[in-house]
Amino acid sequence: MKAAVYYENGGPDVLKYEDVPDPQCHPKGIVIRVEAVSIEGGDTLNRWRGPLMTNPHVVGYQAAGEVVEVGSEVTKFKVGDKACSTGAFGSHAELRAVSAVTAWKIPAGLDVRHAAVIPVTFGTADDCLFEFGRMKKGDVVLVQAGASGVGVAAIQLAARAGASMVLATASSDERLEKLKAIGLTHGINYQTHDVVQEVMRLTDKKGCDVIVDSVGGPTLQSSILSLAYRGRVSMVGQAGREPMTVDVGTMMGGNRSLSGVFLGAEIATDRVQKSIESLIARVASGELKVLIDKTFPLSEAAEAHRYIESRKAVGRVLLIP
Repeated sequence: MKAAVYYENGGPDVLKYEDVPDPQCHPKGIVIRVEAVSIEGGDTLNRWRGPLMTNPHVVGYQAAGEVVEVGSEVTKFKVGDKACSTGAFGSHAELRAVSAVTAWKIPAGLDVRHAAVIPVTFGTADDCLFEFGRMKKGDVVLVQAGASGVGVAAIQLAARAGASMVLATASSDERLEKLKAIGLTHGINYQTHDVVQEVMRLTDKKGCDVIVDSVGGPTLQSSILSLAYRGRVSMVGQAGREPMTVDVGTMMGGNRSLSGVFLGAEIATDRVQKSIESLIARVASGELKVLIDKTFPLSEAAEAHRYIESRKAVGRVLLIP
């Protein structure tokens, strides 16, 4: 099969388009003929500095397509089903082998490209808001990196759960404008405005009840300083790639809390399995929307990664084998 691979960590240019052996189907797994790859923020981070679990390494969490092989112990899939999947690596390829536990059937009528985006992206946003952020109706929510995949999902989920105000940050007014159609109340351009000052201005100095932060680095401190009394930050990534610089003492006076969120740690639990099934159904019904910014051929994976790192995208960037 063809795959986007690399032999060493680095920038997008380390990605090469090569022939590699087809993956083997585990008795508890399935093999998918990939129709769409959703490039996750973690994919670019792993390419940059993550461990190479294979040599050459095929990076990537999420992909969707047609099931072409089913393990002997698997009962919930059959050959010919459409499935979206997640795994530690292996999405940037024409075929991928995954555990059946980390794959979900795609309902009839749901675009495979949209389904490819859902499990980690929407599942993570849901956990950040509700499982760890304990969001309730009437809360003020801030989504750092609102134009990211998790950001787009979090804005919608917060708005539909009755947030009184949904704020989000992004690198340009143009990107923020595109988010208003999915539930954004106010956007904050972090290139031109101080985020903490804008949050306090927009909330009459009360701050935010729940913040989803996938950026980390210095941004995490601004999230903490943007919290209301008893506010909660769900920290779910390090997209900014800068060292974490947090003064935990700033959390004490307002009885604020900070939770690290990693969906993968609980993805096999009944709670998360049902959550992702529900999110897929909500996208299929049209209640939630997947935003696809741009698609690239799998052979242009390097260019796709480069485009993501330009911070121009709104929503997900896909690879099409």
